[in-house]
Amino acid sequence: MNMNFHWELDFNSPVIISYLGISLIACILNYLTRGGTNKLLFSCYRSSIWNPFTYIRMFTHCIGHKDWEHFVGNFLYILLVGPMIEEKYGSLNLIIMFAITSLLIALYNIIFSNYRITGASGNVYMLIVLSSFSNISEGKIPITLVLIFIFYVMGEIRKGILEGNRKIYHDGHLIGAICGILFGFLFLYYPTIFTSLIQ
Repeated sequence: MNMNFHWELDFNSPVIISYLGISLIACILNYLTRGGTNKLLFSCYRSSIWNPFTYIRMFTHCIGHKDWEHFVGNFLYILLVGPMIEEKYGSLNLIIMFAITSLLIALYNIIFSNYRITGASGNVYMLIVLSSFSNISEGKIPITLVLIFIFYVMGEIRKGILEGNRKIYHDGHLIGAICGILFGFLFLYYPTIFTSLIQ
């Protein structure tokens, strides 16, 4: 019996893998510059409207992380859920959803707080909630994903609102979750909305 196997790596989720790679580089640079690159490029905070980096950081704050544990914690979830979302909705749509979620979190942070935020957790929440819509077209929602939504998002609401421990990152997480809900319903009824706007 022939037992020869041929194994090769499959670049199965280009956006998610690229996101991981870019964020890893940003994390390493943050260590090497003792936080300098995060402050310049990979975090969001109030700054002059005349500073071009103010607008760049509205999208790039989701790339940076404060330390290795922060990076790994976020990307464990992204690697678990992200490839399924990218396969279902497409790479371009996923990039647009990341960009919109990051922009909304940044605008909220700039308008309503004086915090400096960094990290991909808003996009993590968006992916987790959006994943619960993955089988709605077939009339089924996996119970496991509903449970993840309940424990993860409701836990954030409990910590951020009910227990009075309200901080900007709790609000950013909830904005990410709301984006996931909106994108889920949007694609349910208008599956080509982003691509048709670009073309």
